[in-house]
Amino acid sequence: MPAAAGGVSPISQPIAAPLTRAAIFLIVAINPGAENCTVVRSLCGDLAALLRAVGFREPDENLSCIMAFGSEAWDRLFGEPRPAELHPFREIRADARHAVSTPGDLLFHIRAGRMDLCFELATQIMARLEGAVSPVDEVHGFRYFDSRDLLGFVDGTENPEAQAAIDATLIGDEDPAFAGGSYVVVQKYLHDMAGWNALPTEAQEHIIGRTKLSDIELDDTVKPSWAHSALTVIEENGREIKIVRDNMPFGQAGQGEFGTYFIGYSRSPRTIEQMLANMFIGRPPGNYDRILDFSRAITGNLFFVPSATFLDEVTPDSPPTTEPPAAEPPQPIPSVSDGSLGIGSLKGKPRL
Repeated sequence: MPAAAGGVSPISQPIAAPLTRAAIFLIVAINPGAENCTVVRSLCGDLAALLRAVGFREPDENLSCIMAFGSEAWDRLFGEPRPAELHPFREIRADARHAVSTPGDLLFHIRAGRMDLCFELATQIMARLEGAVSPVDEVHGFRYFDSRDLLGFVDGTENPEAQAAIDATLIGDEDPAFAGGSYVVVQKYLHDMAGWNALPTEAQEHIIGRTKLSDIELDDTVKPSWAHSALTVIEENGREIKIVRDNMPFGQAGQGEFGTYFIGYSRSPRTIEQMLANMFIGRPPGNYDRILDFSRAITGNLFFVPSATFLDEVTPDSPPTTEPPAAEPPQPIPSVSDGSLGIGSLKGKPRL
């Protein structure tokens, strides 16, 4: 398996890159056949060069690309060893609320200051993978005014920065074979804008947990326990565990489609899984995120982001070291009647 040479720390992919004005979220499935896996492995080692070729034309626009792998794709491409916490996205059902699990083998998260650069890199990637993959989903996201979502609120205010972002997203000694990697969860949400806009601003602010104009978090004395900003705070051993979000609005005005593409990076998927359990099931059960009365998840995926060092050292003819196991089906979180989240312990070992 590719690894950092001489014990040198691996170089991570640009997970904590600054937020940009444009992004493309591209998910594809690897077609059956060993030859198609060879094509994908070939791109792994060449992705950095492809990125340089496109980004060099406009260096000030900060073009970047993250390549990530689903659980079944990892088995087909690389075999053992596996990232310790890689598994299919686990759907959640609670009453009418449903966090769906959808297909997808590879994720390309492409970011830049301009959409034309994102589009060119996505075009070049798909040209390299022609015949080897089939498109599953492609979303073109845009930065909306002063980093607001289409619901009108600033998105990503609590993102960690600098070293805090690295600590929140990059794997360390807890899985040394994959140090410098990360996990990413993506979900595509569609909004009922007519219903949302019918609410008074004060009601919207209570659902989000922040003021709409000034983006100030509501005081705990007035913020409901079911507010979005309350349910997505995860604490472990008395310390808040952060993730890095790079959400983007998207839509088609003529089709009445208005959405938010959620993308969250974390050094353990358990953090985001707990956030989603709090939102969809509630904390305690039934005390769910009221934003879900107006927003519906139509996709859901979990991917592993290996280090850039790992990608650089992948070769086209490096097949899995073992026969890949049968695909693990998504493990749904059952509707809650006994207070259990149905996904085992979400605490585990502290992440330093």
